[in-house]
Order: sequence, then structure tokens, then C-alpha cells
Amino acid sequence: MEKAKVHIKKNDMVLVIKGKEKGKSGKVLRVDPEKGKAVVEKLNFIKRHAKPSQQMRQGGIIEKEAPLTLSNLMVLCPKCNKPVRTGKKRLEDRKSVRVCKKCGDVLDK
Repeated sequence: MEKAKVHIKKNDMVLVIKGKEKGKSGKVLRVDPEKGKAVVEKLNFIKRHAKPSQQMRQGGIIEKEAPLTLSNLMVLCPKCNKPVRTGKKRLEDRKSVRVCKKCGDVLDK
């Protein structure tokens, strides 16, 4: 499978624009560019049935976050507080950073 173009990084605030979680936002916990998916904090919960084991003494139903497709997420700009597309810009010290397409603010620290 082809590697997806990643416009989202860990710890970004994102907004879900498609699917059952549409309109909700959260912080990105993990990004998997190979599969083109990201796990967002407290969104897209699934239930898994687990047997008791050495690591988990108590079996039962576990709720955890499932990955969302990257194309269904948009970065929230901290300055304009809106979902935005991102662009790339090279700074004076030759470092490449992501910028907000609406206000031009730098998204990377």
C-alpha cells in the first residue's frame, strides 16, 4: 500500500469532518502514515472483549479509541481556531514548518 501524505502530527488538535464523530475535536495520540490513519483522544470508541490473562487479571469488555482515516481529519489552527488546510514554508534557518493557509500562522513549534 502507498504511504499517505501526512498533514497531521502527534499532539495536533484536529476536527473530524466526516463519519459518525463529525464535528467533534480532539488531540492526536498516534499517527500511522503506512495505513493513513490517526488515533484521536476520546473519539471513535470501540468495544473489545478480552479474556483474563497475565497482563490483565480481570477479563471483560474494554473500550478504546480506534483509528480514524487521515482524510476525515482537519488541523485546528490555534490562532484562528478554525479547521484549516496546511502548507509548508521554509524559515530563515532552513527549517521547514507547516503553516495555516488562512492566517499564515506557523503550526509547528
